[in-house]
Amino acid sequence: MFDHHDITRNAFMLHGPLAHHGYDWWWHSFTAQDAETGEDKPFFIEFFICNPALAEDQPTLGQLPENRRAGRHPSYLMVKAGTWGREHFQLHRFFSLRKVRIHGDAPYEVEAEDCYASETALKGSIRILPEEAAAHPEWMCDAGELSWDLKLDKQIAFNVGYGASKPLRDVEAFAMYWHAEGMKTAVSGSVICGGRKYIVTPEKSYGYADKNWGRDFTSPWVWLASSCLKSKRDGRMLTNSAFDIGGGRPKIYFVPLDRRLLGVFYYEGKEYDFNFSHVWLNVKTEFSFEEQEELVHWHVRQENRNAVMDTEVFCRKEDMLLVNYEAPDGSKKHNRLWNGGNGWGTVKLYDKVGEELQLVDEIEATHIGCEYGEYDDTESP
Repeated sequence: MFDHHDITRNAFMLHGPLAHHGYDWWWHSFTAQDAETGEDKPFFIEFFICNPALAEDQPTLGQLPENRRAGRHPSYLMVKAGTWGREHFQLHRFFSLRKVRIHGDAPYEVEAEDCYASETALKGSIRILPEEAAAHPEWMCDAGELSWDLKLDKQIAFNVGYGASKPLRDVEAFAMYWHAEGMKTAVSGSVICGGRKYIVTPEKSYGYADKNWGRDFTSPWVWLASSCLKSKRDGRMLTNSAFDIGGGRPKIYFVPLDRRLLGVFYYEGKEYDFNFSHVWLNVKTEFSFEEQEELVHWHVRQENRNAVMDTEVFCRKEDMLLVNYEAPDGSKKHNRLWNGGNGWGTVKLYDKVGEELQLVDEIEATHIGCEYGEYDDTESP
């Protein structure tokens, strides 16, 4: 097996033109248990850097009306954190990049006041009062309170290969790059949410960590991932497995590649690779997304020369967020970007044997990170 870990792809990437027109984010999601009741609660924490070369003494917020009128583009570190479920929220805390310590080489480190992110640790806090959230729509967030102190052990990586390699990064070939250094991450520590304590243990954290960077986002935007997997063939938990699907409509040199997804299933040590940039695999993908009355529903079928992966995922709308980001140019085109952390579904893995498909396993997946959105074309910068 190849070792796909590559922390150089997790390094700070906003150099050259991307420093003036680019974003770089480190995303983490995981499940914790209520210290009193033992109930599961999924959380996410993200460190998002935008346009460091435009930094001023205060963070520049792109959705502030006077900044939009003046054509001032956003510049800040945004620490984003929140929770899914019926009492879901997303919180944003902004820092001027003049007041942020960034260790640009691998392993990366980002630090601002009590907020810290690295390959192995996450610490921080956010507190947004209801009157603050109401008075500042440019913060693009809810009210709530969250603090965390966590350790990360990134066990299985998904390396998208040449598409995010240094030559294509250097020439900024793609509008959006992706690397999942921890598509299976064991998380440990604690979270305080709304005054309640939650314990995070490696075996029940079902953690995930990835990174996106570039000059723009993608539409449609698709993400499905889980490492909480149970074999229907023999009923056992798959403790050395994870799957990850992401992408949408990537752009290379400003030309859209129509509806392409990257996908992988690491099944108990064997890798099933459905990466469209690996042309020798002859990957074919079909996917659909349906917004129903109470649920959202993804169906992805990926095929390569040797195998087929058929993935079906559901998530309750009442448990999900419409997650908010603004692009480096100050536009906010994703205004219905569904984002959840407790999806469920099945993955069917097949080997191709001649003209026949042979079922390897049908896998029950829970604690699925899931996302879908398309641009709101009425938005203008």
